[in-house]
Amino acid sequence: MSATKNQPGGLFTDTATHQMTSRTKTISLDKMTPIELRATTSLAAIYGLRMFGMFSILPIFAIYAASFPEHPSPLMIGLALGAYGLTQALFQLPFGMASDRFGRKPMIYLGLAIFAVGSMMAALAMNIEGMIIGRAIQGAGAVSAVVTALLADLTRDENRTKAMATIGATIGIAFAVSLVGGPLLNQWIGVPGIFVMTAFLTLAAIAVVKFVVPDPVHSHYHSDASAAPAKLKDVLKNTQLLRLNYGIFALHAAQMAMFVVVPFAITQSSTLDVNQHWTIYLPVLLASFALMLPAIIYAEKQAKMKQVFVGAVATMLLAQLVFAISIHHFWGIVFSLTLYFIAFNVLEASLPSIISKMSPAAAKGTAMGVYNTAQSLGIFVGGAVGGYLSHRLGFASVFIFCSVMMLLWLILAYSMQAPPAVKTKMYSLDETAAELTADQARKLKSKLSKLAGVLEAVVLPQERTVILKVDTKIYHMHTWDETKVHQLLRE
Repeated sequence: MSATKNQPGGLFTDTATHQMTSRTKTISLDKMTPIELRATTSLAAIYGLRMFGMFSILPIFAIYAASFPEHPSPLMIGLALGAYGLTQALFQLPFGMASDRFGRKPMIYLGLAIFAVGSMMAALAMNIEGMIIGRAIQGAGAVSAVVTALLADLTRDENRTKAMATIGATIGIAFAVSLVGGPLLNQWIGVPGIFVMTAFLTLAAIAVVKFVVPDPVHSHYHSDASAAPAKLKDVLKNTQLLRLNYGIFALHAAQMAMFVVVPFAITQSSTLDVNQHWTIYLPVLLASFALMLPAIIYAEKQAKMKQVFVGAVATMLLAQLVFAISIHHFWGIVFSLTLYFIAFNVLEASLPSIISKMSPAAAKGTAMGVYNTAQSLGIFVGGAVGGYLSHRLGFASVFIFCSVMMLLWLILAYSMQAPPAVKTKMYSLDETAAELTADQARKLKSKLSKLAGVLEAVVLPQERTVILKVDTKIYHMHTWDETKVHQLLRE
Protein backbone atom coordinates (compact mmCIF):
# COMPACT_ATOMS: atom_id res chain seq x y z
CA MET A 1 0.00 0.00 0.00
CA SER A 2 1.23 3.43 -0.86
CA ALA A 3 -0.65 6.53 0.26
CA THR A 4 1.90 9.10 -0.82
CA LYS A 5 2.53 10.69 -4.16
CA ASN A 6 5.61 12.81 -4.58
CA GLN A 7 6.54 13.33 -0.95
CA PRO A 8 9.07 11.08 0.72
CA GLY A 9 8.51 9.68 4.18
CA GLY A 10 5.11 8.04 3.58
CA LEU A 11 2.45 8.67 6.17
CA PHE A 12 4.70 9.20 9.17
CA THR A 13 6.74 12.27 9.85
CA ASP A 14 9.01 12.86 12.81
CA THR A 15 9.64 16.48 11.86
CA ALA A 16 8.40 19.36 13.94
CA THR A 17 4.65 19.25 14.02
CA HIS A 18 2.94 20.68 10.96
CA GLN A 19 0.54 22.62 13.20
CA MET A 20 3.40 24.81 14.38
CA THR A 21 6.05 24.96 11.71
CA SER A 22 6.85 23.81 8.19
CA ARG A 23 10.58 23.37 8.83
CA THR A 24 12.01 19.91 8.29
CA LYS A 25 14.34 19.87 11.27
CA THR A 26 14.30 16.40 12.79
CA ILE A 27 13.43 16.21 16.49
CA SER A 28 13.34 13.49 19.10
CA LEU A 29 9.92 11.90 19.48
CA ASP A 30 10.13 11.80 23.27
CA LYS A 31 11.23 15.40 23.68
CA MET A 32 9.10 18.51 23.33
CA THR A 33 10.09 21.25 20.93
CA PRO A 34 10.59 24.77 22.33
CA ILE A 35 7.19 25.76 20.93
CA GLU A 36 5.51 22.76 22.56
CA LEU A 37 7.17 23.58 25.86
CA ARG A 38 6.04 27.20 25.63
CA ALA A 39 2.49 26.16 24.76
CA THR A 40 2.32 23.61 27.57
CA THR A 41 3.77 25.82 30.30
CA SER A 42 1.80 28.91 29.32
CA LEU A 43 -1.52 27.08 29.05
CA ALA A 44 -0.81 25.33 32.34
CA ALA A 45 -0.22 28.79 33.84
CA ILE A 46 -3.64 29.89 32.58
CA TYR A 47 -5.27 26.94 34.28
CA GLY A 48 -3.27 27.62 37.43
CA LEU A 49 -4.13 31.33 37.57
CA ARG A 50 -7.84 30.63 37.08
CA MET A 51 -8.03 27.67 39.44
CA PHE A 52 -6.07 29.33 42.24
CA GLY A 53 -8.63 32.13 42.35
CA MET A 54 -11.52 29.66 42.28
CA PHE A 55 -10.14 27.33 44.93
CA SER A 56 -8.88 30.01 47.34
CA ILE A 57 -12.36 30.84 48.57
CA LEU A 58 -13.38 27.24 49.38
CA PRO A 59 -12.17 27.08 53.01
CA ILE A 60 -13.47 30.54 53.92
CA PHE A 61 -16.48 31.28 51.71
CA ALA A 62 -19.25 29.80 53.87
CA ILE A 63 -18.30 31.86 56.92
CA TYR A 64 -17.98 35.03 54.82
CA ALA A 65 -21.34 34.52 53.11
CA ALA A 66 -23.03 34.00 56.48
CA SER A 67 -21.95 37.52 57.46
CA PHE A 68 -24.19 39.25 54.90
CA PRO A 69 -26.72 41.57 56.60
CA GLU A 70 -29.71 39.36 55.76
CA HIS A 71 -28.01 36.33 57.41
CA PRO A 72 -28.62 33.97 54.50
CA SER A 73 -29.58 30.37 55.13
CA PRO A 74 -27.08 27.56 54.59
CA LEU A 75 -29.09 26.61 51.47
CA MET A 76 -28.41 30.02 49.91
CA ILE A 77 -24.76 29.80 50.97
CA GLY A 78 -24.51 26.37 49.36
CA LEU A 79 -26.14 27.68 46.17
CA ALA A 80 -23.64 30.54 46.06
CA LEU A 81 -20.73 28.16 46.59
CA GLY A 82 -21.85 25.72 43.89
CA ALA A 83 -23.53 28.05 41.39
CA TYR A 84 -20.51 28.22 39.10
CA GLY A 85 -20.67 24.44 38.66
CA LEU A 86 -24.11 24.59 37.04
CA THR A 87 -23.21 27.25 34.47
CA GLN A 88 -19.84 25.62 33.84
CA ALA A 89 -21.61 22.35 33.05
CA LEU A 90 -23.97 24.16 30.67
CA PHE A 91 -21.32 26.15 28.79
CA GLN A 92 -18.23 23.94 28.82
CA LEU A 93 -18.99 21.77 25.77
CA PRO A 94 -20.60 24.61 23.74
CA PHE A 95 -17.48 26.76 24.26
CA GLY A 96 -15.27 23.94 23.03
CA MET A 97 -17.38 23.32 19.94
CA ALA A 98 -17.65 27.05 19.18
CA SER A 99 -13.85 27.26 19.17
CA ASP A 100 -13.78 24.92 16.17
CA ARG A 101 -15.72 27.56 14.24
CA PHE A 102 -14.61 30.90 15.70
CA GLY A 103 -11.07 30.07 16.73
CA ARG A 104 -9.43 28.97 19.97
CA LYS A 105 -7.99 32.24 21.21
CA PRO A 106 -11.10 34.39 20.57
CA MET A 107 -13.23 31.95 22.60
CA ILE A 108 -10.62 31.88 25.38
CA TYR A 109 -10.62 35.70 25.47
CA LEU A 110 -14.41 35.69 25.70
CA GLY A 111 -14.53 33.02 28.41
CA LEU A 112 -11.85 34.65 30.54
CA ALA A 113 -13.52 38.05 30.17
CA ILE A 114 -16.83 36.58 31.37
CA PHE A 115 -15.02 34.94 34.28
CA ALA A 116 -13.38 38.26 35.22
CA VAL A 117 -16.75 40.06 35.12
CA GLY A 118 -18.27 37.39 37.36
CA SER A 119 -15.35 37.72 39.79
CA MET A 120 -15.83 41.48 40.05
CA MET A 121 -19.59 41.08 40.55
CA ALA A 122 -18.91 38.61 43.37
CA ALA A 123 -16.41 41.04 44.90
CA LEU A 124 -18.98 43.86 44.87
CA ALA A 125 -21.95 41.74 45.98
CA MET A 126 -23.77 43.23 48.96
CA ASN A 127 -26.12 40.26 49.49
CA ILE A 128 -26.26 36.54 48.84
CA GLU A 129 -28.35 36.93 45.69
CA GLY A 130 -25.68 39.14 44.14
CA MET A 131 -23.06 36.59 45.13
CA ILE A 132 -25.00 33.77 43.47
CA ILE A 133 -25.24 35.80 40.26
CA GLY A 134 -21.53 36.60 40.33
CA ARG A 135 -20.58 32.97 40.90
CA ALA A 136 -22.90 31.82 38.12
CA ILE A 137 -21.29 34.29 35.70
CA GLN A 138 -17.87 33.02 36.75
CA GLY A 139 -18.87 29.52 35.74
CA ALA A 140 -20.24 30.71 32.40
CA GLY A 141 -16.67 31.55 31.37
CA ALA A 142 -16.01 27.85 30.85
CA VAL A 143 -12.81 27.76 28.82
CA SER A 144 -11.36 24.42 29.94
CA ALA A 145 -12.41 22.54 26.81
CA VAL A 146 -11.10 25.32 24.57
CA VAL A 147 -7.73 25.43 26.33
CA THR A 148 -7.45 21.65 25.93
CA ALA A 149 -8.28 21.94 22.22
CA LEU A 150 -5.67 24.70 21.78
CA LEU A 151 -3.08 22.54 23.53
CA ALA A 152 -3.91 19.73 21.10
CA ASP A 153 -3.38 22.13 18.16
CA LEU A 154 0.03 23.12 19.49
CA THR A 155 1.49 19.75 20.47
CA ARG A 156 2.39 16.70 18.48
CA ASP A 157 0.29 13.63 19.09
CA GLU A 158 3.34 11.90 20.58
CA ASN A 159 3.66 14.52 23.34
CA ARG A 160 0.04 15.35 24.06
CA THR A 161 -0.33 12.99 27.02
CA LYS A 162 2.75 14.55 28.60
CA ALA A 163 1.33 18.04 28.03
CA MET A 164 -2.06 17.09 29.52
CA ALA A 165 -0.32 15.58 32.55
CA THR A 166 1.53 18.87 33.10
CA ILE A 167 -1.77 20.74 33.19
CA GLY A 168 -3.27 18.15 35.54
CA ALA A 169 -0.34 18.52 37.93
CA THR A 170 -0.69 22.31 37.80
CA ILE A 171 -4.35 22.10 38.80
CA GLY A 172 -3.48 19.77 41.68
CA ILE A 173 -0.79 22.12 42.95
CA ALA A 174 -3.12 25.12 42.60
CA PHE A 175 -5.74 23.31 44.68
CA ALA A 176 -3.30 22.45 47.48
CA VAL A 177 -1.75 25.92 47.59
CA SER A 178 -5.14 27.64 47.55
CA LEU A 179 -6.48 25.70 50.55
CA VAL A 180 -3.54 26.94 52.58
CA GLY A 181 -3.38 30.36 50.93
CA GLY A 182 -7.11 31.13 51.10
CA PRO A 183 -7.26 31.71 54.88
CA LEU A 184 -4.03 33.72 54.75
CA LEU A 185 -5.32 35.89 51.91
CA ASN A 186 -8.60 36.36 53.79
CA GLN A 187 -6.64 37.81 56.70
CA TRP A 188 -4.92 40.32 54.42
CA ILE A 189 -7.49 41.27 51.79
CA GLY A 190 -10.75 39.52 52.71
CA VAL A 191 -13.03 37.51 50.43
CA PRO A 192 -13.92 40.54 48.25
CA GLY A 193 -10.21 41.13 47.82
CA ILE A 194 -9.72 37.51 46.75
CA PHE A 195 -12.40 37.94 44.10
CA VAL A 196 -10.72 41.14 42.88
CA MET A 197 -7.39 39.31 42.84
CA THR A 198 -9.04 36.53 40.82
CA ALA A 199 -10.28 39.08 38.28
CA PHE A 200 -6.79 40.52 37.87
CA LEU A 201 -5.26 37.04 37.61
CA THR A 202 -7.78 36.36 34.84
CA LEU A 203 -6.74 39.53 33.01
CA ALA A 204 -3.14 38.35 33.38
CA ALA A 205 -4.22 35.04 31.85
CA ILE A 206 -5.66 36.90 28.86
CA ALA A 207 -2.28 38.62 28.40
CA VAL A 208 -0.55 35.24 28.57
CA VAL A 209 -2.84 33.90 25.84
CA LYS A 210 -2.22 36.97 23.68
CA PHE A 211 1.53 37.39 24.05
CA VAL A 212 2.96 34.07 25.23
CA VAL A 213 0.84 31.20 23.90
CA PRO A 214 1.86 30.41 20.29
CA ASP A 215 -0.70 30.88 17.54
CA PRO A 216 -1.68 27.56 15.91
CA VAL A 217 -1.20 27.45 12.15
CA HIS A 218 -4.09 25.00 11.85
CA SER A 219 -6.92 24.35 14.30
CA HIS A 220 -8.93 21.19 13.82
CA TYR A 221 -10.86 18.58 15.74
CA HIS A 222 -8.84 16.11 17.84
CA SER A 223 -10.56 12.91 18.91
CA ASP A 224 -8.41 12.62 22.01
CA ALA A 225 -8.96 16.21 23.19
CA SER A 226 -12.35 17.45 21.95
CA ALA A 227 -15.95 16.30 22.27
CA ALA A 228 -17.94 15.22 19.20
CA PRO A 229 -21.77 15.18 19.27
CA ALA A 230 -21.78 12.15 16.96
CA LYS A 231 -19.87 10.10 19.56
CA LEU A 232 -21.88 11.29 22.54
CA LYS A 233 -24.52 8.56 22.34
CA ASP A 234 -21.98 5.75 22.39
CA VAL A 235 -20.12 7.30 25.33
CA LEU A 236 -23.36 7.73 27.32
CA LYS A 237 -24.32 4.10 26.64
CA ASN A 238 -20.99 2.79 27.94
CA THR A 239 -21.81 1.47 31.41
CA GLN A 240 -18.17 1.36 32.49
CA LEU A 241 -17.72 5.05 31.70
CA LEU A 242 -21.04 5.88 33.37
CA ARG A 243 -19.70 4.39 36.61
CA LEU A 244 -16.71 6.71 36.43
CA ASN A 245 -18.90 9.69 35.56
CA TYR A 246 -21.02 9.00 38.62
CA GLY A 247 -17.82 8.74 40.63
CA ILE A 248 -16.51 12.17 39.69
CA PHE A 249 -20.01 13.60 40.25
CA ALA A 250 -20.14 12.11 43.76
CA LEU A 251 -16.55 13.09 44.57
CA HIS A 252 -17.10 16.78 43.83
CA ALA A 253 -20.61 16.86 45.29
CA ALA A 254 -19.10 15.64 48.57
CA GLN A 255 -16.32 18.21 48.28
CA MET A 256 -18.71 21.15 47.96
CA ALA A 257 -21.00 19.81 50.68
CA MET A 258 -18.00 19.48 52.98
CA PHE A 259 -16.93 23.09 52.44
CA VAL A 260 -20.44 24.30 53.31
CA VAL A 261 -20.12 22.66 56.75
CA VAL A 262 -16.47 22.15 57.78
CA PRO A 263 -15.45 25.86 58.12
CA PHE A 264 -18.28 26.38 60.63
CA ALA A 265 -17.52 23.08 62.39
CA ILE A 266 -13.83 23.93 62.85
CA THR A 267 -14.64 27.38 64.21
CA GLN A 268 -17.27 26.04 66.61
CA SER A 269 -15.15 23.14 67.90
CA SER A 270 -11.89 25.04 68.42
CA THR A 271 -10.42 28.41 69.29
CA LEU A 272 -9.27 28.93 65.69
CA ASP A 273 -10.85 31.65 63.61
CA VAL A 274 -11.23 31.21 59.87
CA ASN A 275 -7.92 32.95 59.12
CA GLN A 276 -6.10 30.23 61.06
CA HIS A 277 -7.68 27.27 59.33
CA TRP A 278 -4.61 26.96 57.11
CA THR A 279 -2.80 25.46 60.12
CA ILE A 280 -5.10 22.44 59.73
CA TYR A 281 -5.09 22.15 55.95
CA LEU A 282 -1.31 22.38 55.55
CA PRO A 283 -0.31 19.29 57.57
CA VAL A 284 -3.34 17.36 56.36
CA LEU A 285 -2.47 18.03 52.71
CA LEU A 286 1.21 17.21 53.21
CA ALA A 287 0.33 13.89 54.82
CA SER A 288 -2.20 13.04 52.11
CA PHE A 289 0.24 13.80 49.29
CA ALA A 290 2.91 11.68 50.95
CA LEU A 291 0.53 8.72 51.06
CA MET A 292 -1.03 9.33 47.64
CA LEU A 293 2.13 9.10 45.53
CA PRO A 294 3.13 5.54 46.53
CA ALA A 295 -0.45 4.37 45.93
CA ILE A 296 -0.59 5.83 42.41
CA ILE A 297 2.87 4.51 41.50
CA TYR A 298 1.97 1.04 42.79
CA ALA A 299 -1.33 1.06 40.86
CA GLU A 300 0.36 1.97 37.57
CA LYS A 301 3.53 -0.13 37.87
CA GLN A 302 1.88 -3.29 39.23
CA ALA A 303 -1.31 -3.02 37.13
CA LYS A 304 -3.36 -2.82 40.35
CA MET A 305 -5.37 0.24 39.37
CA LYS A 306 -8.76 -1.25 40.25
CA GLN A 307 -7.64 -2.47 43.68
CA VAL A 308 -6.14 0.91 44.61
CA PHE A 309 -9.15 2.72 43.16
CA VAL A 310 -11.69 0.64 45.10
CA GLY A 311 -9.58 1.06 48.24
CA ALA A 312 -9.64 4.85 47.80
CA VAL A 313 -13.43 4.87 47.38
CA ALA A 314 -13.74 2.76 50.55
CA THR A 315 -11.48 5.25 52.35
CA MET A 316 -13.66 8.10 51.14
CA LEU A 317 -16.75 6.30 52.49
CA LEU A 318 -14.97 5.86 55.84
CA ALA A 319 -14.06 9.56 55.87
CA GLN A 320 -17.71 10.55 55.37
CA LEU A 321 -18.87 8.23 58.16
CA VAL A 322 -16.24 9.59 60.56
CA PHE A 323 -17.29 13.14 59.60
CA ALA A 324 -20.91 12.27 60.44
CA ILE A 325 -19.94 10.87 63.85
CA SER A 326 -17.34 13.44 64.89
CA ILE A 327 -18.24 16.68 63.08
CA HIS A 328 -18.62 18.51 66.41
CA HIS A 329 -15.22 17.39 67.74
CA PHE A 330 -12.06 19.14 66.61
CA TRP A 331 -9.70 16.17 66.45
CA GLY A 332 -12.41 14.09 64.82
CA ILE A 333 -12.64 16.73 62.09
CA VAL A 334 -8.86 16.72 61.64
CA PHE A 335 -8.79 12.91 61.37
CA SER A 336 -11.72 12.96 58.94
CA LEU A 337 -10.02 15.59 56.79
CA THR A 338 -6.85 13.50 56.66
CA LEU A 339 -8.78 10.42 55.48
CA TYR A 340 -10.75 12.59 53.07
CA PHE A 341 -7.74 14.16 51.36
CA ILE A 342 -5.84 10.87 51.11
CA ALA A 343 -8.80 9.38 49.25
CA PHE A 344 -9.55 12.54 47.29
CA ASN A 345 -6.02 12.92 45.95
CA VAL A 346 -5.81 9.27 44.87
CA LEU A 347 -9.21 9.41 43.18
CA GLU A 348 -8.64 12.79 41.53
CA ALA A 349 -5.32 11.57 40.12
CA SER A 350 -6.51 8.13 38.99
CA LEU A 351 -9.95 8.88 37.52
CA PRO A 352 -8.69 10.65 34.34
CA SER A 353 -6.20 7.83 33.79
CA ILE A 354 -8.92 5.19 34.10
CA ILE A 355 -11.21 7.15 31.75
CA SER A 356 -8.38 7.25 29.21
CA LYS A 357 -7.76 3.51 29.52
CA MET A 358 -11.42 2.49 29.31
CA SER A 359 -12.77 4.88 26.69
CA PRO A 360 -12.59 3.99 22.98
CA ALA A 361 -9.41 5.53 21.59
CA ALA A 362 -11.35 7.51 18.97
CA ALA A 363 -13.78 8.92 21.54
CA LYS A 364 -11.48 9.86 24.41
CA GLY A 365 -12.15 13.60 24.02
CA THR A 366 -15.92 13.03 24.12
CA ALA A 367 -15.58 10.76 27.16
CA MET A 368 -13.55 13.42 28.97
CA GLY A 369 -16.10 16.08 28.02
CA VAL A 370 -18.92 14.09 29.63
CA TYR A 371 -16.70 13.38 32.63
CA ASN A 372 -15.93 17.10 33.13
CA THR A 373 -19.61 17.98 32.80
CA ALA A 374 -20.50 15.41 35.47
CA GLN A 375 -17.84 16.94 37.73
CA SER A 376 -19.32 20.43 37.32
CA LEU A 377 -22.84 19.17 38.03
CA GLY A 378 -21.53 17.51 41.17
CA ILE A 379 -20.14 20.86 42.36
CA PHE A 380 -23.57 22.47 42.00
CA VAL A 381 -25.57 19.62 43.54
CA GLY A 382 -23.14 19.24 46.44
CA GLY A 383 -23.33 22.91 47.33
CA ALA A 384 -27.13 23.05 47.11
CA VAL A 385 -27.87 19.76 48.91
CA GLY A 386 -25.17 20.33 51.52
CA GLY A 387 -26.63 23.74 52.34
CA TYR A 388 -30.19 22.44 52.47
CA LEU A 389 -29.44 19.43 54.69
CA SER A 390 -27.24 21.35 57.12
CA HIS A 391 -30.04 23.91 57.53
CA ARG A 392 -32.88 21.42 57.93
CA LEU A 393 -31.25 18.47 59.70
CA GLY A 394 -27.85 19.57 60.98
CA PHE A 395 -24.22 19.04 60.04
CA ALA A 396 -24.17 15.24 60.44
CA SER A 397 -26.97 14.80 57.88
CA VAL A 398 -24.72 16.25 55.17
CA PHE A 399 -22.17 13.52 55.68
CA ILE A 400 -24.81 10.80 55.93
CA PHE A 401 -25.96 11.94 52.49
CA CYS A 402 -22.36 11.86 51.26
CA SER A 403 -21.90 8.40 52.80
CA VAL A 404 -24.85 7.10 50.80
CA MET A 405 -23.32 8.51 47.61
CA MET A 406 -19.98 6.90 48.43
CA LEU A 407 -21.56 3.54 49.27
CA LEU A 408 -23.25 3.49 45.87
CA TRP A 409 -19.95 4.44 44.26
CA LEU A 410 -18.16 1.67 46.14
CA ILE A 411 -20.66 -0.87 44.80
CA LEU A 412 -20.22 0.45 41.26
CA ALA A 413 -16.42 0.56 41.56
CA TYR A 414 -16.18 -2.97 43.01
CA SER A 415 -18.26 -4.41 40.17
CA MET A 416 -16.60 -2.48 37.33
CA GLN A 417 -14.19 -4.04 34.88
CA ALA A 418 -10.53 -3.71 35.78
CA PRO A 419 -8.99 -0.97 33.62
CA PRO A 420 -6.75 -2.51 30.96
CA ALA A 421 -3.04 -2.11 31.61
CA VAL A 422 -2.32 -0.07 28.52
CA LYS A 423 -0.18 2.83 27.40
CA THR A 424 -1.59 5.08 24.71
CA LYS A 425 0.79 5.88 21.86
CA MET A 426 -0.05 8.47 19.23
CA TYR A 427 1.67 9.07 15.90
CA SER A 428 1.40 11.99 13.50
CA LEU A 429 0.69 11.36 9.85
CA ASP A 430 1.78 13.73 7.11
CA GLU A 431 -0.68 15.90 5.20
CA THR A 432 -1.25 13.29 2.48
CA ALA A 433 -3.01 11.12 5.06
CA ALA A 434 -6.28 12.86 4.21
CA GLU A 435 -6.05 11.20 0.78
CA LEU A 436 -6.25 7.70 2.28
CA THR A 437 -9.24 5.72 1.07
CA ALA A 438 -11.42 3.91 3.56
CA ASP A 439 -9.96 0.62 2.36
CA GLN A 440 -6.37 1.84 2.81
CA ALA A 441 -7.13 3.08 6.33
CA ARG A 442 -8.77 -0.24 7.17
CA LYS A 443 -5.76 -2.21 5.91
CA LEU A 444 -3.34 -0.03 7.85
CA LYS A 445 -5.43 -0.50 11.00
CA SER A 446 -5.40 -4.27 10.46
CA LYS A 447 -1.62 -4.39 10.11
CA LEU A 448 -1.09 -2.23 13.20
CA SER A 449 -3.51 -4.37 15.21
CA LYS A 450 -1.39 -7.45 14.49
CA LEU A 451 1.74 -5.97 16.09
CA ALA A 452 2.74 -7.65 19.35
CA GLY A 453 1.25 -5.81 22.32
CA VAL A 454 -1.29 -3.71 20.38
CA LEU A 455 -4.71 -4.04 22.02
CA GLU A 456 -6.47 -1.35 19.99
CA ALA A 457 -5.53 0.54 16.83
CA VAL A 458 -7.32 3.55 15.36
CA VAL A 459 -6.43 5.29 12.09
CA LEU A 460 -7.86 8.81 11.72
CA PRO A 461 -6.87 10.11 8.26
CA GLN A 462 -8.73 13.43 8.55
CA GLU A 463 -6.91 14.18 11.82
CA ARG A 464 -3.64 12.78 10.40
CA THR A 465 -3.31 10.64 13.52
CA VAL A 466 -2.82 7.02 14.51
CA ILE A 467 -3.68 5.95 18.07
CA LEU A 468 -2.46 2.67 19.54
CA LYS A 469 -3.23 1.20 22.94
CA VAL A 470 -0.24 -0.93 23.87
CA ASP A 471 0.00 -3.55 26.63
CA THR A 472 2.11 -1.96 29.36
CA LYS A 473 3.94 -5.24 30.00
CA ILE A 474 5.15 -5.27 26.41
CA TYR A 475 6.01 -1.58 26.57
CA HIS A 476 7.91 -1.63 29.87
CA MET A 477 9.79 -4.84 29.00
CA HIS A 478 11.32 -2.90 26.10
CA THR A 479 9.97 -5.40 23.59
CA TRP A 480 7.79 -2.72 22.00
CA ASP A 481 9.37 -1.95 18.62
CA GLU A 482 8.68 1.56 17.36
CA THR A 483 10.49 0.87 14.09
CA LYS A 484 7.83 -1.62 13.02
CA VAL A 485 5.15 1.01 13.52
CA HIS A 486 7.13 3.55 11.53
CA GLN A 487 7.67 1.06 8.72
CA LEU A 488 3.97 0.37 8.41
CA LEU A 489 3.17 4.07 8.40
CA ARG A 490 5.68 4.66 5.59
CA GLU A 491 4.35 1.92 3.33
